[in-house]
Amino acid sequence: MKKSKYYLFIVLAMTLVMVLSACGGSGSDSDSKSDSDDSKKDADSGEASGEQVFNMIETAEIPTGDPSLATDAASFIVFGQTMEGLYILDESDTPVPAIADGDPDISEDGKEYTFKLREDAEWSNGDPVTANDFVYSWQRAVDPDTGSEYAYMFSGIIENATEIMNGDKDPEDLKVEAEDDFTLKVTLEQPVEYLDSLLAFGTYLPLNEKFVEEQGDKFGTNSDTMLANGPFVLTDWDGSGLTWKYERNDNYYDKDNVALDEVNVQVSKEPSTAVNLFETDKADRTAALSAEYAQQYQNDENASTFEEGSSWYLKFNQERDGKDTPLANENIRKAIAMAFDKQAYTDTVLANGSVPTGGLVPRGLATNPETDEDFREESGDLMGTDLDKAKEYWEKGLEELGEKEITLDYLSDDTENAKKTSEYFQNQLETNLDGLKLELKNVPFKVRLQDTTKQDYDIVMHGWGPDYLDPMTFLDLFVTDGTNNETSYSNKDYDKLIDDAKVKYANDPEKRWEAMLEAEKLLIEEDTVIAPIYQRGRLVLIKPTVKGLEEHLFGPDYSLKNVYMEN
Repeated sequence: MKKSKYYLFIVLAMTLVMVLSACGGSGSDSDSKSDSDDSKKDADSGEASGEQVFNMIETAEIPTGDPSLATDAASFIVFGQTMEGLYILDESDTPVPAIADGDPDISEDGKEYTFKLREDAEWSNGDPVTANDFVYSWQRAVDPDTGSEYAYMFSGIIENATEIMNGDKDPEDLKVEAEDDFTLKVTLEQPVEYLDSLLAFGTYLPLNEKFVEEQGDKFGTNSDTMLANGPFVLTDWDGSGLTWKYERNDNYYDKDNVALDEVNVQVSKEPSTAVNLFETDKADRTAALSAEYAQQYQNDENASTFEEGSSWYLKFNQERDGKDTPLANENIRKAIAMAFDKQAYTDTVLANGSVPTGGLVPRGLATNPETDEDFREESGDLMGTDLDKAKEYWEKGLEELGEKEITLDYLSDDTENAKKTSEYFQNQLETNLDGLKLELKNVPFKVRLQDTTKQDYDIVMHGWGPDYLDPMTFLDLFVTDGTNNETSYSNKDYDKLIDDAKVKYANDPEKRWEAMLEAEKLLIEEDTVIAPIYQRGRLVLIKPTVKGLEEHLFGPDYSLKNVYMEN
């Protein structure tokens, strides 16, 4: 997720996605996570005590309340609290039935799924959640007129999705059918082994057709133009403000197991402000801390750490305003990718448990179906720091371009952490590559997403979090003309590897795995479309009275449903 999700990251600490968008076990040693095994608390059970109000800090505004248009972590966090699809994630990041009433019936060829829906699920306006809500939402997402950047997540998955996106078929031709109000039939292009985790993702959420059509262009622009079918209802969001609330949804089918009455969220882009709010008991949880505060609080009893599934990297734009940028030169890209110290960056600038990485796919996401070896470990370090090679590539690239010096802009967020990161990379790259000048452009998270989408940048600090539990959630970002490519990168060999992994080897896990390994090597080591930097960790402060907070490796960063206050 375009955690481009923040995840979407330091967007939220460095910010993400978005994304867009676009994003295994959590690996968390958080005290709050350890309570999740028995975290379903009824407010009347005696285990939740006192006022059930949770106050928390975030670091980025909500870009959109429309699941079809969202690509970022901030928006998907909201959907994770207010909406449910066929599946949701449990405390171990395992997809479990939500609106689906148990497991589906699956045809022998693995292509037809028939889901029975629970009949007690309602929208916050009292309407029942029906099979047509899924049909409408999915057709809307793949409709080119909607402009969903995440429509590609249906391509190659649901039959006819690709043809619809290309304008060759109508949205109504998408092979998803409401056989009756509570029976949903889905036909796939080919078997998909990660389908359950995909169906837990935000773009696959249902939408109330009548409500959405009544709202028109206003849908999802503020809390009054949104509906919920999950544990909470979003309130007090004006579409651009720095505060909002979640209130318990009285129409939620499992409301008796939701203890919190209210969650107050405040955006604070300055870590010092967030820490002060926490220390003065005005906040029960901070967002990820900057290096200064992470070092200060790493041994504090209120500190909680978590290694995320998000990867962060420098993204190189090869074409801008219809013209090649200097980054269209492969040697220039390789030089920049090798010319900074990742270890020093994670140790001194982040200091929050983040780890350097030499690839795109993070560790902990997926393992070899035959050997059980982690994808990141097997793929290895595809791009490391090497100043001598960097200078060689740089000189060769300058010669090919006929230039002695190059000026590039560097796009990132406007948080304190992001500004420090920008300065770090400016210093590293200008010092190590003679003739390079970086002009820093620090903008609000929402603006960064917009500029990246328009390819109005040279280099952008970009993050992506997994949308489902498979390396493909990262690798298919860079196919030719992909909606999240945003670099003008195009390689037929890369496209074929991705297509083979999705289609040709859909029923051959070992060959599929090999194709994905080869694709990552081509993307990073050979073509150097991006410069991998780190897999993000986060250190937050959370009061010991907060119980049951679940953090996730993919999808929304966390879930509030099972949180209760032990006052």
